[in-house]
Amino acid sequence: MAESVEAKLTIKDFQSDQDVRWCPGCGDYSILAQIQRVFPEFTHKRENYVAVSGIGCSSRFPYYMDVYGLHGIHGRAPAIASGVKLANPALDVWVATGDGDGLSIGGNHMIHMLRRNVDIKVLLFNNQIYGLTKGQFSPTSQLGQITKSTPAGVIDPPFIPVSLALGAGATLVARTMDRDPKHLQEIVRRVEKHHGSSFVEIYQNCTVFNDGAFFQYTEKETRDDNVVYLEHGKPLVFGKNKEKGVHLNGFTPEVVDITTGTYSVSDLLVHNEQDSTLAFILANMIHNPALPRPMGVFLAQDRTTFEDAMQGQIAKARAKRGQGDLQKLLDGEESWTIS
Repeated sequence: MAESVEAKLTIKDFQSDQDVRWCPGCGDYSILAQIQRVFPEFTHKRENYVAVSGIGCSSRFPYYMDVYGLHGIHGRAPAIASGVKLANPALDVWVATGDGDGLSIGGNHMIHMLRRNVDIKVLLFNNQIYGLTKGQFSPTSQLGQITKSTPAGVIDPPFIPVSLALGAGATLVARTMDRDPKHLQEIVRRVEKHHGSSFVEIYQNCTVFNDGAFFQYTEKETRDDNVVYLEHGKPLVFGKNKEKGVHLNGFTPEVVDITTGTYSVSDLLVHNEQDSTLAFILANMIHNPALPRPMGVFLAQDRTTFEDAMQGQIAKARAKRGQGDLQKLLDGEESWTIS
């Protein structure tokens, strides 16, 4: 009798029967579409995927993916996802969160999940605003930004999500954008291959409350002169005609022209995604508007995951003390009778 051949998954296998309800033109549509296109390439069975979210526009994500999903409460997606992964390490767990959900009320859960190196893939949709609650400033809103809750302008400096993830100890940190589908797909593929905590900041346009926040970096007319794509082992070259590059002056990156003869490609900074010091330098290029915005993988390192270490401890305990019996433990000698 011939063995049954499992049917290859397609994009339709990951599209749920729920109507997608985001505002017309929202960048979330693109993010969802790219993930649904890429997931069929992976080797997991569909029932091994789990999507977890908190609260916000991005957190509708589990409804639209035809996989197991949990819609949690505000900011708690990393904690819920950690529990899911530790209970069943074979599952492929993804978190969809926003700059408010993931970095404000959920900031504490986020940093500890990343530092523990739980094998969870975090997709942080960054639109620099609270969209679902109608336009209040978020942890990534820019200084001076006028919002519903800052009519005189934002006065607290924003988080740099990539720097935050690096500082927390995530073992894969990347940045991409909703309006570059090919690059977004490439990053999702990299994240899927990684064994450890992954954090991807995705520039996502909010058409209603913060339209155009990233157009300088996402639009075809301006992208080439304002974005440098990070590729491991390759120099940082950018510009419409690839005429510019990033040179490292000590620890300070600067833009140089490589067509005048003063600098050449050999003088440019070469990306090394295993170098954490370099990753911080690249992440903090955001502070200088004269520098291009890096897109791609900032850091990718191997480190023992939390769930692997936990399983190792459990195995040692069982080898020393046996499988254990929960009922016997509950009926044990250390009990009290209350009269």
